[in-house]
Amino acid sequence: MGTDRKILAKGLRYMGWSLPLLFMGPTIINSSFKNQDHPFYIPVLGLGIIFCVVAIYLIFLGLKTVMKSLFG
Repeated sequence: MGTDRKILAKGLRYMGWSLPLLFMGPTIINSSFKNQDHPFYIPVLGLGIIFCVVAIYLIFLGLKTVMKSLFG
């Protein structure tokens, strides 16, 4: 039972794409809360929340793929 390296690389790629989103999402949310009187407050807040949700999804997908490559 060996490790499937192609699937492992795919899982690590998912997790690699989630890393910038993990930093950008909270930064954008913080920036939007600092500018609550700006007309783009709601769209910027929504963008930050979307980045955070996508980052969490990519981490989940990456971990699932890595586990599949190691144990499946």
